[in-house]
Amino acid sequence: MKAAVVTFPGSNCDRDLAVAFERAGFDVARVWHKDTDLPAGVDVVGIPGGFSHGDYLRCGAIAARAPVMAAVARHADRGGFVLGICNGFQVLTEAGLLPGALMRNAGLKFICKPVALRVATADSAFTRGYAAGQVVTYPVAHHDGNYQADPETLAALAAEDRIAFTYVENPNGAARDIAGVLSANRRVLGLMPHPERAADPALGPTDGAAMFRALGGILAQA
Repeated sequence: MKAAVVTFPGSNCDRDLAVAFERAGFDVARVWHKDTDLPAGVDVVGIPGGFSHGDYLRCGAIAARAPVMAAVARHADRGGFVLGICNGFQVLTEAGLLPGALMRNAGLKFICKPVALRVATADSAFTRGYAAGQVVTYPVAHHDGNYQADPETLAALAAEDRIAFTYVENPNGAARDIAGVLSANRRVLGLMPHPERAADPALGPTDGAAMFRALGGILAQA
């Protein structure tokens, strides 16, 4: 199993994400934003949190136009897995790999704390390690985590079981309490909370580790 973790100028969770993949049994390649292709044999691409390009224009807007994102799009089109966390979620929406947009938090303040999440669906490679309805705790650290989409898109996400996680107590004003969404083929996940920061027992709760183990289990069986 092989994962590629992309680094943009301003990424600050790329190492955390690489370690989480490694702990789940992945070989990890590190990829620079100016690279034009992914390493051979990559199964999953991780787009990490941080403040890519200083969050100028809109969060993720510049990173979404980086050379490497064309390769990530090709990987997704082939059915490869992609995981975007926090700023990575913003990048995936700006790149058109996921619907919707991440807006300023409703309270216009940066939020940094553990939050309770409800697993909205266990029917994906990322969430199969949980039970639908299970409550887990991941940290959040964002200023622009308020997920919004037009009513038709929100209805489609719900009808197609593509809402991956919801907030138990909504910290940012996100529509329908959405914390993470899946692509139409269920192989691209974007979420604002940080599972990679909840994957090492030395650092605290480990609810996020199940996501990486589940994905690794799917790939090991392929």
